[in-house]
Amino acid sequence: MAAGGVGAAWYSEGLAFSCLGCGDCCRGPGGYVWVSEEEAGKIASALDLRPEVFAAKMLRMTISGLALVDDGKGDCPLLDSDSRCRVYPVRPFQCRTWPWWGENLASRRRWDEAAARCPGMNRGPIRPERAIEAVMAGEL
Repeated sequence: MAAGGVGAAWYSEGLAFSCLGCGDCCRGPGGYVWVSEEEAGKIASALDLRPEVFAAKMLRMTISGLALVDDGKGDCPLLDSDSRCRVYPVRPFQCRTWPWWGENLASRRRWDEAAARCPGMNRGPIRPERAIEAVMAGEL
């Protein structure tokens, strides 16, 4: 069933995605990367930092919750010099669920707009609708 609850989703036949590790989804202005306390601890450990040092260097409290700081250009502070995620195995939930976000799945047009910026979209294995919606529901 469509994420909105009415009729079949436009992606009822599934969608293809394979992360190429390019870092394109981690660069540029326009958003926040939300981080839970648990995720912050795992990321700090992966970076071999004490949690309070990690928090002081890479986290900020916003009105909506804890988020990663950016580098001033909007790039994620967890990218290495090759634009690869330094903590990929423990990256935040928000990052693990890309591109299965409601804003990308709202319509074919929105998916295609996101795919123009993400070379992994429309490539690789096809995820069935039920798997996509499970991710959207937080059931990784």
